[in-house]
Amino acid sequence: MSERPYITCQELIDFLHMYLDGELPPDRAAEFDRHLSVCVSCVNYIQTYKIALGLGRAAFEDPASPVGPEVPAELVSAILAVGRRQP
Repeated sequence: MSERPYITCQELIDFLHMYLDGELPPDRAAEFDRHLSVCVSCVNYIQTYKIALGLGRAAFEDPASPVGPEVPAELVSAILAVGRRQP
Protein backbone atom coordinates (compact mmCIF):
# COMPACT_ATOMS: atom_id res chain seq x y z
CA MET A 1 0.00 0.00 0.00
CA SER A 2 1.24 3.47 -0.79
CA GLU A 3 2.16 6.05 1.78
CA ARG A 4 0.46 8.85 -0.14
CA PRO A 5 -2.64 10.42 1.40
CA TYR A 6 -5.90 8.57 1.09
CA ILE A 7 -7.78 9.04 -2.15
CA THR A 8 -10.54 11.60 -1.86
CA CYS A 9 -14.22 10.80 -1.80
CA GLN A 10 -14.52 12.42 -5.23
CA GLU A 11 -11.81 10.14 -6.64
CA LEU A 12 -13.64 7.16 -5.25
CA ILE A 13 -16.90 8.26 -6.87
CA ASP A 14 -15.20 9.05 -10.20
CA PHE A 15 -13.84 5.51 -10.53
CA LEU A 16 -16.48 3.61 -8.56
CA HIS A 17 -17.82 1.69 -11.55
CA MET A 18 -14.32 0.41 -12.33
CA TYR A 19 -13.79 -0.57 -8.69
CA LEU A 20 -17.05 -2.49 -8.49
CA ASP A 21 -16.41 -4.20 -11.84
CA GLY A 22 -12.92 -5.27 -10.72
CA GLU A 23 -11.29 -3.22 -13.49
CA LEU A 24 -8.84 -1.24 -11.35
CA PRO A 25 -5.20 -2.29 -11.10
CA PRO A 26 -4.52 -4.02 -7.76
CA ASP A 27 -2.59 -1.06 -6.31
CA ARG A 28 -5.42 1.36 -7.13
CA ALA A 29 -8.05 -1.06 -5.76
CA ALA A 30 -6.01 -1.23 -2.55
CA GLU A 31 -6.22 2.57 -2.31
CA PHE A 32 -10.00 2.32 -2.61
CA ASP A 33 -10.09 -0.34 0.12
CA ARG A 34 -7.87 1.85 2.30
CA HIS A 35 -10.23 4.82 1.83
CA LEU A 36 -13.27 2.67 2.59
CA SER A 37 -11.65 1.46 5.81
CA VAL A 38 -11.86 5.01 7.20
CA CYS A 39 -14.77 6.65 5.35
CA VAL A 40 -18.21 5.54 6.51
CA SER A 41 -19.86 8.02 4.13
CA CYS A 42 -18.35 6.32 1.09
CA VAL A 43 -19.24 2.86 2.43
CA ASN A 44 -22.85 4.03 2.76
CA TYR A 45 -22.72 5.63 -0.70
CA ILE A 46 -21.56 2.37 -2.27
CA GLN A 47 -24.32 0.43 -0.52
CA THR A 48 -27.01 2.77 -1.86
CA TYR A 49 -25.33 2.81 -5.29
CA LYS A 50 -25.50 -0.99 -5.46
CA ILE A 51 -29.16 -0.94 -4.39
CA ALA A 52 -29.98 1.64 -7.07
CA LEU A 53 -28.21 -0.46 -9.73
CA GLY A 54 -30.12 -3.54 -8.64
CA LEU A 55 -33.45 -1.75 -8.72
CA GLY A 56 -32.68 -0.33 -12.15
CA ARG A 57 -31.81 -3.77 -13.50
CA ALA A 58 -34.91 -5.30 -11.92
CA ALA A 59 -37.14 -2.66 -13.52
CA PHE A 60 -35.96 -3.74 -16.96
CA GLU A 61 -36.25 -7.45 -16.22
CA ASP A 62 -39.95 -7.26 -15.38
CA PRO A 63 -41.38 -3.73 -15.49
CA ALA A 64 -44.79 -5.04 -14.42
CA SER A 65 -43.54 -6.50 -11.13
CA PRO A 66 -44.22 -4.53 -7.94
CA VAL A 67 -41.43 -2.97 -5.92
CA GLY A 68 -39.81 -5.63 -3.76
CA PRO A 69 -39.77 -5.68 0.04
CA GLU A 70 -36.13 -4.51 0.11
CA VAL A 71 -37.25 -0.98 -0.74
CA PRO A 72 -38.06 0.96 2.45
CA ALA A 73 -41.65 2.20 2.61
CA GLU A 74 -40.36 5.66 3.57
CA LEU A 75 -38.44 5.86 0.29
CA VAL A 76 -41.49 4.92 -1.77
CA SER A 77 -43.59 7.51 0.11
CA ALA A 78 -40.97 10.21 -0.43
CA ILE A 79 -40.75 9.49 -4.15
CA LEU A 80 -44.52 9.54 -4.53
CA ALA A 81 -44.73 12.82 -2.57
CA VAL A 82 -42.22 14.47 -4.90
CA GLY A 83 -44.16 13.20 -7.90
CA ARG A 84 -47.36 14.76 -6.58
CA ARG A 85 -45.63 18.16 -6.26
CA GLN A 86 -44.52 18.18 -9.89
CA PRO A 87 -46.65 20.32 -12.25
